[in-house]
Amino acid sequence: MSDERSYDFRAVERAWQQRWERDAIYVARDDDPRPKYYVLEMLPYPSGDLHVGHAKNYTLGDAIARIQRMLGFNVVHPMGWDAFGLPAENAAIQRGIEPETWTRSNIENMRRQLRLMGTSYDWTREFATCDPEYYRWNQWFFLRMFERGLAYKREAPVNWCPVDQTVLANEQVEDGRCWRCGAAVERRNLAQWNFKITDYVDRLLEGLDRLSGWPERIRTMQRNWIGRSEGTTFSFEVEHLDARIDVFTTRVDTVFGATFVAVAPEHPVVAQILERFPKSRNRIEEFAASLRSKSELERTQLMEKTGVATGAYAINPLSREQIPIWVTNYVLAEYGTGAVMGVPAHDARDFDFAKKHGLPIAQVITTADGSLQAPLHEAYEDDGKLMASGEYSGMKSAAARRAITTRLEAMGRGSLAINYRIRDWLVSRQRYWGTPIPIVYCPTDGMVGVPDAQLPVLLPKDVHFTGQGSPLANDANFMQTTCPRCGGPATRDPDTMDTFVDSSWYFVRYLDPHDAAKPFDPQIATNWMPVDQYIGGAEHAVLHLLYARFFYKFMIDAGYLSGDDEPFTRLFNQGTLLYGGEKMSKSRGNVVGIDETVERYGVDAMRLFLLKAAPPEDALDWTDEGIVGRVRFVQRVWRAAEPIAAGARTVPLDVLPPMAGDAQRELVRALHIALESGKGETLTRRFHYNVTTAKLDELINLLTAAIRDLGAEDAALRYVVHALPIVLAPFAPHLADELWSRMGYDASVHLERWLEPDPAALAVDVITLVIQVNGKVRARIDTAPGIAEDDALALAMREPTVTAQIDGKQVRKRIFVPGKLLNIVTSP
Repeated sequence: MSDERSYDFRAVERAWQQRWERDAIYVARDDDPRPKYYVLEMLPYPSGDLHVGHAKNYTLGDAIARIQRMLGFNVVHPMGWDAFGLPAENAAIQRGIEPETWTRSNIENMRRQLRLMGTSYDWTREFATCDPEYYRWNQWFFLRMFERGLAYKREAPVNWCPVDQTVLANEQVEDGRCWRCGAAVERRNLAQWNFKITDYVDRLLEGLDRLSGWPERIRTMQRNWIGRSEGTTFSFEVEHLDARIDVFTTRVDTVFGATFVAVAPEHPVVAQILERFPKSRNRIEEFAASLRSKSELERTQLMEKTGVATGAYAINPLSREQIPIWVTNYVLAEYGTGAVMGVPAHDARDFDFAKKHGLPIAQVITTADGSLQAPLHEAYEDDGKLMASGEYSGMKSAAARRAITTRLEAMGRGSLAINYRIRDWLVSRQRYWGTPIPIVYCPTDGMVGVPDAQLPVLLPKDVHFTGQGSPLANDANFMQTTCPRCGGPATRDPDTMDTFVDSSWYFVRYLDPHDAAKPFDPQIATNWMPVDQYIGGAEHAVLHLLYARFFYKFMIDAGYLSGDDEPFTRLFNQGTLLYGGEKMSKSRGNVVGIDETVERYGVDAMRLFLLKAAPPEDALDWTDEGIVGRVRFVQRVWRAAEPIAAGARTVPLDVLPPMAGDAQRELVRALHIALESGKGETLTRRFHYNVTTAKLDELINLLTAAIRDLGAEDAALRYVVHALPIVLAPFAPHLADELWSRMGYDASVHLERWLEPDPAALAVDVITLVIQVNGKVRARIDTAPGIAEDDALALAMREPTVTAQIDGKQVRKRIFVPGKLLNIVTSP
């Protein structure tokens, strides 16, 4: 390292990064006896270039990892790449290069940038999900699910992106548009592979109750997406047909108010009705055709509710009334039973539909006092008292639901039921750059899984990209194969897996990344799991996070792991980085790059600004003034500490130094306040390191004054300089290690233990007690710590500015906050 007195941050930062890598100080050992701590930022997609918005996330994770190591934990902090996906394939089309070439180039650049940031990743665990050594195990897991009936293929309406020419899961459709390209999504009938996530809904819901370390809004989003509802399933007979229409409702108490039954165009009963009532065929088929290009969101929320009468009638199982059957746009075949009973008086959607089509609106629920009477001007959707409901009239809604369900059960026409909004995870994608689905189709044996010994099914090279569906389907060398069962000719599945499969278990592969015999060693993975702190954006609430929880529960059930079935103990959602008041992004043209920022200001200054400017969950506005302020802080630390560093080691850190006067006590106390803040923010998982770095500012202010007033030989001053690299280490790691080495240490400061905040150093002789009268500050009193409330009142009553406000009034109550405040509340 340089002996020059000026701080050359470029030389210092490069040198320490090289040394950390050479000494492998961040490599986590599986046999380390210390308690484990697994900290992880969400797997990044290698899009090409990082900016300081990305750095905000990685800097927070790195600070947590560094301070947890110093607090005595065996920390694993890995990094890798979510490398499959459409952008690489689109780049191949636009640039005429292989997706792998584009992807590997981006990984190379982003890896360099992450290292440039001084991050403490264990790079021995790195992998990319496009590595055959990784996606082989995607295929292996697919086959294990296939064997257990959790992976299955069926034809059903799917979301189709006409631009990307691929199927999208429901979670990947946002406001009726493709989550990646923004194109309006269409509906098509295709045979697709699904994972049976619906088998896990109850456990997925129950697990959310145990995840107290997750933001409540994320848990609420998952609960809403799963959409559990309790109700009744029952059936309507169809007049003149040997058919029934099953419906699910949470409001069976309104069954006497049903004036129509709405079915999806794809419902099986529609075909039977068309045979019996052929006059309706043209109208219904035209109506059904008009919906085939409409997304689920359009049909259920955006479109006007409309339909076509079939000419057929259903029979209400209790009232025995005939009610018409309508084919509608807002009922979906794949959701619930594909049919609903229409109760216009007590459902807003049905009310609008009935008004539009002139259908009866039959009120069967009124308010408790019976004052609500027809005609209704809008649907009354609350519980109440039944009316016009035969023997159930006069009953309260809750009691009527129980009684009516019991009656339907006795008739063999219904039962209690639980319904869910969530549907199975559709994993087929008609793209190239993803994991090939390991299934072959044999004329003799049907669908056959590829044997484990033949994995991975490799993506072929030199394929032709058109942007229209998957190139694999047109690659004869790939598609033509032999059946593993009979040895006859067979074809491969041309689809690849949804890339969310890649990210649903990667966090376990990090723990045993080079195992060629299995996806991971069960004992090694069990010892490290679950992830103690997961960090990433809230936009993954019902995509990655839900899928990963499902996948992890499957791995526990299959015996690949043991322990609790939740993979992420705590979740932290970082705030966005703004520039000029807008979110930093390439599309807005307001990106501040990492390379230029590091070159101009230095890594430590960038890290300190990203940590100090706001709490990490809040949005942060990047400003030139802010980063320049952190550059000045780094220089102030260097100017204050470097001249004293060589002699600072003479004052030990295991005992408090002599403190002859107030200046020494105040300086040492400021150090221990910063130590206490760093430890407290970490162990409470608030991670408000903006508070800790503010304490460091106060410490350096006092240190600079002490150098001037006390001189470099003062023991308390040297003690603080000796400890300074330790308290700086998680936040400005290069500066900290450079100062530590100037003190004569050979090993890195990042291998040191965090200094325990000393109660004696934190103690104060005098506190300032704020005195209020009716909430307004009237005095400030210096007094001893621990003063009792009565004593505080006695001191307050000696202050003229207080007694003048109380004169002649009665003290109604006192509000006392020990060590801080006394508020005297008076009556008028």
